[in-house]
Order: sequence, then structure tokens, then C-alpha cells
Amino acid sequence: MLHGKEIYLFFGIYGVNGVIGIIIAQVLVGLIIYKTITITKKYNIKNYSQLIEKINTNNKINEIIKIIINIFLLISFYVMVAGFSAYFAQELGIPNIIGTSIIIVLCYMVFTGNIESLIKVNTILVPILIIFIILLSVKNIDAYNNINQKMIEKDIAKCIYSAIIYSSYNSITLIPIIVTLKKHIKNKTQLIKISTICTIILIILAISVYGIILKVDINLNQVELPTVYVAGQSGSIYKYLYGLTIILAIFTSAISAGYSILENYVQKPKRYKSIAIAICISAIFVSRIGFSNLVNLLYPVFGLLGTVQIGMLMFHSR
Repeated sequence: MLHGKEIYLFFGIYGVNGVIGIIIAQVLVGLIIYKTITITKKYNIKNYSQLIEKINTNNKINEIIKIIINIFLLISFYVMVAGFSAYFAQELGIPNIIGTSIIIVLCYMVFTGNIESLIKVNTILVPILIIFIILLSVKNIDAYNNINQKMIEKDIAKCIYSAIIYSSYNSITLIPIIVTLKKHIKNKTQLIKISTICTIILIILAISVYGIILKVDINLNQVELPTVYVAGQSGSIYKYLYGLTIILAIFTSAISAGYSILENYVQKPKRYKSIAIAICISAIFVSRIGFSNLVNLLYPVFGLLGTVQIGMLMFHSR
């Protein structure tokens, strides 16, 4: 979301209705957080597999869902690799193949080394990115005055559909993470507070990103990373600090996705390096499709698939 492409893809054509869609989407995410933790605490669920087995008793469907999750993790890795190279191509004119080569070498080094310290960097980077996003939004506050000038589609029903798809594809990787957080929630009151605060923060952040991309004065289909582009138009300090922070965030996100795949699939240590090499090399070819194309093509597809998981979660009553 912080690079702006997802927000543009799902809401950019709806003008002021896009803000309504964003609010609906983030409220749904808040409900997903609440429902997931409620179920995990009620049944003392320890991992994602146990959650799936609890909300659905059909083993075949459960296996399909698990496969979808792992495919999405792999796609997320490819998207992050493409996003990393897109930054260097967009901002520095460096060919994509060079940016791709840099990140896959770094990823392989981390996959076969110590990953924990790098993953923890995200806890620092994400708050910094949020601050930058809000500052950029305030600096470009005039963009909100022309919000309807960007509107192409007025149908609110389509906007609500986009909101559902957006929240459902986010839930694919969000739910496995939420399952691990139940030990930090002591009671229902605390859970309600946390879910509400998360929803409010997500709404503010998403609307801020939406305002930023409205400031783009060229066709957004021509820009791989809209927020980085606007940061560049807002001054050199914004450009370089935000650029550095977001490529580090993209890199650690790629590591998280790739490492999750390896942990899920590789049971024998001897196969670990060979699978890691295969994942990294395949990223060279897949990332050539382009960051925007991958987001435009694959995220809506996984959004549709994610609605099955959300449906099982929301309507679970046992």
C-alpha cells in the first residue's frame, strides 16, 4: 500500500467514492483482525493450519487454501523483487535486470544466513514510512480539492466490490500473522480497542496515500511507484529519505515472503539452498513482467480467492 500502486488500482477511478471504498476496506480489515483473534483465543489455536481446520472441516478445501497462501507468498516475493528494481529504474534510470540481480543476490545471502535481525528492521521502517506518508499528504493537501477530477467510474456498487477484493487479498498474508498475536491480547475489551485503533490508523494511512497519488500530474499507469514519484516532486529531502526507506521496506518484505515459503515447503536441510536458488532465479524471469503488471494482474485474482477465506472466517459460529 505504501508505494501507492495498490490504492490506485482498486480505488483510483472512483474519485470521492474511492475514499468511501477505502474506509469500507479498512473496516473489513479491522473486522478480520477482531474475528481471527477471537477464534484463536477461544480454541487456543497456535498456528494458521489449526485456524483453517477449525473454520472449515473439509480437508480438501483446507489443503487448497494452504496452497493458495503459499502461491501468494511466492507471488508477493516476485512483486517485491519487481518493485525493488522498479525503484532504481524509475528514479535512477538503472536497467531492471541490474536492480533485480542486486536484490536476489542479497535475498539469497539472507535466506542462507541470519534472517531474524533483518526481519526486525521492519518494526522500525514501517513507522518511519507512515510518518513520511502523512507528511507527504499534508504537503500535498491541495490534491484533495480536485478529487473528483480524477473520477472515471461513479458506480458505488463497483467501488464496494473493489473494497471487498482489496481487503480479502490483504487478508491472505495478514491472517497467518494475526494468529501469532493472540498471546498479547488479554481480554475482549483490549481486543476491541486494538482492532479499532488498527482500523483508524489504516484508514488515515490509506486516505493519505490516496491523496498523494491524486497529486501525480501524469498517467499513473506510467508510474511504477506513485508515492516515490510524488516524494521526488516534493523536494530532494523527501525524495532520498523516502526512497531509501521504501526500498529497505520492499527488501525486508521480499525476505519475509521468501523465507515463509522456504519454511513451509522445505523439510530437508539439504534441499534448502537449492530451493532458495530456484526461487531467486525464477524471480529474474517473472519480475520482467513488471511491477505494475504483476500488481494489476495478480492482486485482484488473489483478492477473489481470499474472499473464500474471509467468508469461512466471518460466518464461523461453532
